[in-house]
Amino acid sequence: MAYDLRSETGIPTQPVGSLPRPARLQEAYADYDAGRISKDDLEAEQEAAVKDSISRFEDTGSPIIADGEQWWSSFATYPLTDTLAGTGLTDHLAAGGQYFAIFSDGHYRQLPKLVGGPFRYKTYAADTLAKSIKFATRPIKQAVIAPSMLALLYPLDEELPGYSREEFEADLVNECEKDIRGAFDVGAACVSIDFTEGRLALREDSRNPWTGRGMLPHFIGLINRVLDRFSADERVNIGVHTCPGGDRDAVHSSDVPYSALLPSLFQLNAGYFLMQNKSERDRDSVYKLVGEHSRDDANGVAQIVHIGVINPQNPRIESAQEVCDELLAAAKHIPKERLGATDDCGFSPFSIDEKPLHGSPDYARDVAFEKITNRVRGTAMAAEKLGIHVPAAV
Repeated sequence: MAYDLRSETGIPTQPVGSLPRPARLQEAYADYDAGRISKDDLEAEQEAAVKDSISRFEDTGSPIIADGEQWWSSFATYPLTDTLAGTGLTDHLAAGGQYFAIFSDGHYRQLPKLVGGPFRYKTYAADTLAKSIKFATRPIKQAVIAPSMLALLYPLDEELPGYSREEFEADLVNECEKDIRGAFDVGAACVSIDFTEGRLALREDSRNPWTGRGMLPHFIGLINRVLDRFSADERVNIGVHTCPGGDRDAVHSSDVPYSALLPSLFQLNAGYFLMQNKSERDRDSVYKLVGEHSRDDANGVAQIVHIGVINPQNPRIESAQEVCDELLAAAKHIPKERLGATDDCGFSPFSIDEKPLHGSPDYARDVAFEKITNRVRGTAMAAEKLGIHVPAAV
């Protein structure tokens, strides 16, 4: 489906990807892990959640939508396993890998561990997008996981017999490229790469050893190895998302200053960025950093930076005027032709998420759609004030 990134709102605006799963779907995941329901039963609940997500997303007026990742165990593990509990784990992986992150409320998320090769995805984003896109009447985007996240599957301090880290990462880059190309092939209007581990790589948390290993340059290199396989015309529609995490209404690396991350982040040759900012204490300083470090020529593409104007972890609903005001403030430092709007993070990147500050995942879904509606309206308001033309409908 044709997609003009400035259609309807003048300033580009798009979601990160995930929505809270309905309580009924979360219960179905638990029942499936316990053997009380079949895979077909689980998929029926997933499909119902996808239909509801797409219908309500389209009602927000968003020029581009997402399926809310309702088919997935999480934004990070969809290629690897059917559920967060590890049911359906793919070949050459076992439970008990590294922590991905330890969050501000003390809970953690853990990855599986690689035990051999070759490394291959079990599920590609295209597999689920192909099932979702038939319910959509608007352009739909797709988020995919970064190779840097999946690089953490490999043991931190040892080499696997018969399968070197170099061999693994060559396979990983191939799989990531295949994931992105497949999403475009089944109809994604654009694809964003989730890179929440970028900021976390600078935290140096003694409880989580990988964060103290100076891995950010390697992460940037891995993602660029994938991006470099795409032409400039293709990369216009390939983005990168960064945030300090968002799970159970908690974060993992908001104490890491953007001044430590952004000079490296914008070395990625992506066409656009989805960047958390609404929950930052000093947003003006971040706008200045974006203006200084984002590039108008990233190996052939001008980088559009979608600034976070919605905080998915907070149940308070931002007004359209508030969104407009944030974008006007950002436009003082970021060229208006390279400015966009987004949410700080996915609304619920993991399939099991009680949304404790909201009271329930079902209420959190209602809040999410109200926030998205106001993001879209506020973005159009800001475009009008900045004199940005909204293309006429064809």
